[in-house]
Parts: sequence; structure tokens; C-alpha cells
Amino acid sequence: MARLREIFAYNLKGNRRKRGFTQAQLAEKIDVSTHHIAMLEIARNFPAMELVERIADALDIEIYELFVDPLSSHEELVRLYETVANDIERVVGEAIQKALSGKYKDQPIVLK
Repeated sequence: MARLREIFAYNLKGNRRKRGFTQAQLAEKIDVSTHHIAMLEIARNFPAMELVERIADALDIEIYELFVDPLSSHEELVRLYETVANDIERVVGEAIQKALSGKYKDQPIVLK
């Protein structure tokens, strides 16, 4: 649960700042104290789902956006990049082999 609190805190703070709200402004919009927002943003407290809904509404975001792990998104992009790079290398290599195979039938083509 501690990791989920940290993810929520990070996303709450980031989305609040993106909307240009101070902690006090967000607190007023969702009818809680500024102190409570501060405690949520340092992962000291964790909100009830009803409050999560009010926060998402006030920030004009979907609820899930408060729980998306920003590190896992980065890791997924790195994996996607590696997959695409490997696929490009394979396809280009095959295309070169195919193009050269007719011209140099007697010589094997070795790609490194």
C-alpha cells in the first residue's frame, strides 16, 4: 500500500500543479483542509474513494490517472523502443539480404 500512496501523492501533486491550483484552491474545491491536501501529497494520508472521485472531478481528470505509475510508463516506453529497434534491424537486414542474394548468389551474406 505504501507504493500506491506514493504513486497517488506524486500524481495528485503533478495534476494539481498542471491545472495551476494551489493546495488551498484544490482543498476549497473538494471541501477539505489545505493540511489534508498537504498530507495526501506527501503520502502521509490516503483518501477514501469518495474523496478520490471529488479530486479527479476538480482536476478534470479520470480517476485512474491518479494511480498510474509514472515509472512503469517509462519502462514500457523503453521496452517498446527496444522492440521496434530490433524489428527495424531485422527487417532491414532481411531486405538487404534479399536484394543482394540475386547479385551474389555464390557468396553467403553475413550481417553482424
